[in-house]
Amino acid sequence: MKFKTGYENRRARVEMLPLIDVVFLLLVFFIYAMLSMVLHHGLDVELPRAGAARLDARDYLDITLTADNRILVGEAEATLDEVAGRVRSALQDMAPDTPVFIEGDRAADLGLAIELLDLLQRAGIDKVSFSCKQEA
Repeated sequence: MKFKTGYENRRARVEMLPLIDVVFLLLVFFIYAMLSMVLHHGLDVELPRAGAARLDARDYLDITLTADNRILVGEAEATLDEVAGRVRSALQDMAPDTPVFIEGDRAADLGLAIELLDLLQRAGIDKVSFSCKQEA
């Protein structure tokens, strides 16, 4: 003899609370992953530290000054005389307000970095900054 309990007539249903938890965790993961992405175009140099350093995640053009005083615009090596022309041509392909960062190694000559900054400013490139690490 079979008894009818009403359980046979129940339809399958999707539980919403576990689904909401999974979607929330995915949302948190993707937001965290997006915020931790930082563009870095240059070579690995030991940057100086500064207490007032700010993180700027916009697209930029980097000029790297290595410990042995080589100058690289993007990834191509350049002499001091070629830097202004290469920076101007690189900035033509980017947005008009693209900043230029000088990523100078801690062991690089300060005089060369100042000459580089002066050369860029005389060439009409005003948005030039030095990259540095934020103090902990």
